[in-house]
Amino acid sequence: MSTPRHSFVSVLDHELHVTCWGDPAAKPLVMWHGLARTGRDFDELARALSDTHFVLCPDTIGRGLSSWSSNPKAEYSIEYYTGIAVDMLDHFAIDKAGWLGTSMGGLIGMRMASSPLAARLNYLIINDTGPEVPQEAIERILTYAGNLPEFDRVEEAAAWLHTVYDPFGPAPESFWERMVRSSLRRRSDGRFTLHYDPRIIQQFEYSAAELTSWDRYRRITLPTHVLAGAKSDILTPDILARMKEQGPKPAVTLFESCGHAPALANPEDAALLRHVIAELSAAS
Repeated sequence: MSTPRHSFVSVLDHELHVTCWGDPAAKPLVMWHGLARTGRDFDELARALSDTHFVLCPDTIGRGLSSWSSNPKAEYSIEYYTGIAVDMLDHFAIDKAGWLGTSMGGLIGMRMASSPLAARLNYLIINDTGPEVPQEAIERILTYAGNLPEFDRVEEAAAWLHTVYDPFGPAPESFWERMVRSSLRRRSDGRFTLHYDPRIIQQFEYSAAELTSWDRYRRITLPTHVLAGAKSDILTPDILARMKEQGPKPAVTLFESCGHAPALANPEDAALLRHVIAELSAAS
């Protein structure tokens, strides 16, 4: 069974932590996480697909083990993250890769796919986001992401994380146990808080235009597939219906038991993604 390797990559004056799985000579696949998460969320899926792929799961700057920004207004944005993604591909000498992006990771993928950077991608898999983020969903995100919670004990953090991320849907216990370990950092006063820079939410204030991008979406021609949580408040039925009729006109897989966003951590999820990747690769 594949085990992860950890690289710290210099990108745009930052240090990017990347969890790597599989043979670097295999077909490359980038898995990019959501707003307040890390690349470790993909461990189960990355391990499963690493028998045929070289899988890269970065922590976006401001999260996990990657460096924080001294200029968050400019750098905590989809545009800047796209530049980081390109630098990461260059570092690993990858000309083209498949892309699977959850939430914010999907927005980064769509920005690349709608520009000349589409030449760096073989296909695009979008996990529960679209070219428009409803204001009600943004307000929900701000309620938990804007002010870092504090915990005296790991058990408290585990309960909080399980409640906040319950919309991820069914996932093995190993997923939740690792989420706790990879989501916490101990402060100087000895208490626990979450792993990320609370200023990451500034993208909602200073880069809000990036969250409505139907014009760019309509330019996407890459083979594309959308994964959608049936109970999601980010990828609503109306937005999903528009996506199916515009741009790449993707096929859709609906996860009935999930909200935002499907965890993709179960064996059946890996089997599904193998099938989706095979179809998209054949079309690219």
